[in-house]
Amino acid sequence: MTQSNPPQWPSQTPTNDGRDSFGQPSTGNPYQVPDPYSQYNDPSGQDHRRPHVSFGRAIKLFFKNYAVFRGRASRSEYWWTFLFLVLVSSVLEAINAVTASPGHESSLYLVLYAIWGLGTLIPSLAIQVRRLHDTNRSGWWVLINLIPLVGQIWILIYFLLDSHPDAWQTYDKEPLPATE
Repeated sequence: MTQSNPPQWPSQTPTNDGRDSFGQPSTGNPYQVPDPYSQYNDPSGQDHRRPHVSFGRAIKLFFKNYAVFRGRASRSEYWWTFLFLVLVSSVLEAINAVTASPGHESSLYLVLYAIWGLGTLIPSLAIQVRRLHDTNRSGWWVLINLIPLVGQIWILIYFLLDSHPDAWQTYDKEPLPATE
């Protein structure tokens, strides 16, 4: 049994000068695009962007680097931690809904929320500063949160940005105490 070649798109059939019948450079694959991260490599060929982390590893790094304001945090590390903080706050709100009388918050909720808020204040600021470092911005940009609405939108945009290719040169002078 002979195998027949699959039909080719016109853009897959090169002409004599390396161009397809439409005049476009022939790539052999109509959906081939260049690597979007190729610009983030330094001349030595190393990629210095912070690696993506899983949910569990992000939470572990959040607490292990409790008050570390130097270094960088990847987008995934920041957003997994953000999700964790929102989930715990939601559980605390559910405890309040179950144990509180109408119009009043329960004392259990107030105590647990105070402990949680005080316990995560410093590491929350630290991971925000490290995330800003990953976008090649000073950690002092976290203070823009103090501007109502505009500040939160501005900082959200910074947190959503990808790693800056040169951030490692400025903010990776010392390694993080915990990377695993």
